[in-house]
Amino acid sequence: MGLTLRQQKVLEIINNKPDISISEIKEILQVDITQVTLNRDLSRLVKTKLIQKIGKGRAIRYQVSISFQLFSTIDLDKYFADEVDSREGEKQFNHEMFSILNEAEIFTPKEKEFLSQLHETYTRNIKDIPPTIYQKELERLTIDLSWKSSQIEGNTYSLLETEQLLLQKIEAKNKTKEEAIMLLNHKDALRYIADESKELVSPIRISVIEDIHSILVKDLRVEKNIRSRMVGITGTTYTPPDNEFQIREYLQEMCNLINSLDNGFEKALLAVALISYIQPFADGNKRSGRIIGNVLLMASGNCPLSYRSVSSLEYKKAMLLFYEQNNLQYFKELFINQYEFAVNNYFTKNI
Repeated sequence: MGLTLRQQKVLEIINNKPDISISEIKEILQVDITQVTLNRDLSRLVKTKLIQKIGKGRAIRYQVSISFQLFSTIDLDKYFADEVDSREGEKQFNHEMFSILNEAEIFTPKEKEFLSQLHETYTRNIKDIPPTIYQKELERLTIDLSWKSSQIEGNTYSLLETEQLLLQKIEAKNKTKEEAIMLLNHKDALRYIADESKELVSPIRISVIEDIHSILVKDLRVEKNIRSRMVGITGTTYTPPDNEFQIREYLQEMCNLINSLDNGFEKALLAVALISYIQPFADGNKRSGRIIGNVLLMASGNCPLSYRSVSSLEYKKAMLLFYEQNNLQYFKELFINQYEFAVNNYFTKNI
């Protein structure tokens, strides 16, 4: 964030004691600092939208902003060093998340500029690419995404075994039939969205999410409709909503939020995170989120993600942090890194 150590300390003070005055901050800070300098530090924090100023004149108070709460930095090693039942975090779905995300600045100006530059690179790369080469690259990305997305869900196929299955329909030895089906379903889902991306998300609808989920869980003995019973999530005490009507209501609010946005990156990021957070189905939620995210990226002219270079464990940690702390910073960093990886490794001039 480019803050000085003193500014970081001021931010920490405001985070620990919401609704605090400048005199109280100065007292807690315990350093030799003038009122003018401290005012300059506070103005810097307000400008970067890490804190917000409330009131006027002598009644001015400070508190951390919505963006800070969503995107503050957390020491992951320290956080996950505690056993699941010892971690202090949200246990239930936070319905206020929709209004929080609606008000927050999802990407910083610097992040937006970086993503825009990557988008321009991708646009140049595909401008003159022959259709046959484009399809070949899309096939390669499909293999990578099918493998990694399935691996995150516990699938034990290797990347080479996945390639053999998807291109030659040869199943790997000593693997279950269900693992092969999961991978093949990813291929079908990606083929479906590649042909219909703009039509599917203009606007995004619950029915589209259900259709994509149905493709992903075909022949896997998974219920295809919005669930009507409670589900647990391994590795966390967070429990998603369990009422079918509530779940549908939250999905609709998610669709409304995404449809209100203009930025394709914001749409995709929120779709992946919120579908995982709501957990609308008995199984296949994260898979559905990743595919929906790619639909939204492709519909806005951006490169889809394969997630190939991300660690399955790191991906799961990023999701758990959102469930338990309603913090999106780690997953946002993962998303940006994976978009950079996709632009630099698919549809490039060097293929």
